[in-house]
Amino acid sequence: MRCTVAIDIGTGSTRAALMGDAGQILFVAAREYQQITPAFGWSEQRPEDWWAAACATLREVTDFARGAGYQIGAVCACGQMHGTVLVDAAGNPTRDAVPLWNDKRTLDYVRAFEAREALPNWLALTANPPTPAWPAFKLQWLRDHAPEAWARTTTVMMPKDFINLRLTGERAMDWTDAACSFLIDAQSETWSPRVFERLGLDVGMMAPIRLPSEILGPVTRAAAAATGLTEGIPVLVGGADYPVALLGSGVCQPGLASEVAGTSSILTLVTKRPVLDPEISNVGTPEGNWGAFVLLEAGGDSARWARRVFHDNQLGYGDILAMAEGVTAGAESLFFLPFLVGERLGAHRNSRAQFFGLNARHGLPHMHRAVLEGVAFAVNRHLGIMETATGTSPEALIASGGGAKADLWLRIKASIYGRRILIPAEAECGLVGCAILSAVALGQDRDIASAAARIVRHDREILPDPRWQETYARMQPVFDRLYASARDFYDDLDRLDAASG
Repeated sequence: MRCTVAIDIGTGSTRAALMGDAGQILFVAAREYQQITPAFGWSEQRPEDWWAAACATLREVTDFARGAGYQIGAVCACGQMHGTVLVDAAGNPTRDAVPLWNDKRTLDYVRAFEAREALPNWLALTANPPTPAWPAFKLQWLRDHAPEAWARTTTVMMPKDFINLRLTGERAMDWTDAACSFLIDAQSETWSPRVFERLGLDVGMMAPIRLPSEILGPVTRAAAAATGLTEGIPVLVGGADYPVALLGSGVCQPGLASEVAGTSSILTLVTKRPVLDPEISNVGTPEGNWGAFVLLEAGGDSARWARRVFHDNQLGYGDILAMAEGVTAGAESLFFLPFLVGERLGAHRNSRAQFFGLNARHGLPHMHRAVLEGVAFAVNRHLGIMETATGTSPEALIASGGGAKADLWLRIKASIYGRRILIPAEAECGLVGCAILSAVALGQDRDIASAAARIVRHDREILPDPRWQETYARMQPVFDRLYASARDFYDDLDRLDAASG
């Protein structure tokens, strides 16, 4: 019985799974690790922790495969984006810990860049507005603040690329990670010498760009001993976790739209070319298109915040959703602006969250409902930006991530967005995306689109509630005005914080 192995190097854990020919999960193992926060706004992890977790989970998977009589045909990894790993000639990290996607230490570099550059010219070149998340600015910080590690660095790569290096001894960065680095020429889809020269970086340090479904190399003898994999099994180039999860949810052709609802909420529209708008980012997709996306930093994190603050984490999410469901749509005109950790793009990265409209009749159930609705209003605002920029209005959204399991939240979103929401049958879309890439690499399917059509199924459809939709249509303009007017106070709040701190 043939199968493949999928690895997902996430921010909270690494998971390895045995995947059947139809993309079904036969067995999965996971190992958690922690983020390191040595200073405010910093977020790091150790690449050796990823490798240790990969070895442990792969040993579990291979033990299961042998016991069940499965033959592993290929290994494919996806992983968290933007974690900027510096590697020496021997393949070891030159710095113990690396800055992650949510690390904000590069903010001053971004501000300096924005102050001196004509940003519209850069948007056309790199297909992305500047933001602290991008590896380009992380590399500038590492160059200036970790000179010893920088001097020993021969290759820059992303988290899943480091695992691939340990598995095969080969160095590469896939198209999806590279396209969202602020280091490529979006027209040629290659590293941009102009960008590297302007930022004072060395293009020679970058791993070569390859396609996710290509075979990178075979599992080495040393990696086989560490992981339980058989020496010689082909390892794919793989891809970044977010675009691979898009693929695993079935969003792999122009015109298809997705909302990935996890800690953040990411709204994506697949396009043939990048969408050039200062409020929109672009990522490469595994099949070679572009994913234009807008991100709300505190999507699911808003619900997590409310659970912690109002209930000290003692009440389950099911109980909280039941409280919210007992409140009428609109939470009796209570609004929540869900900008708990600011925004990634634009001039208001220091934006704040707020409740607006509180009065004596409101209680915790109203506040919980307002949190759920506020996230959906914010995402719907992003959807409007996307539709204006592209001239495309998708008739449905495909939802994935943890938020896709909350039925009430899905009904609220469908009613606020005014369109149906489809739910993939298999929630672990990143692992399914890896299985799709493996199917193409092994010749089971002729291309990524046909593999996705064979493997991905949607087993639920959420339709807008007409009564809720009418209420929310009246509320959305008020939310948008609140969003615009609140921006006048963010700098004032920063000054107050500085004076009191």
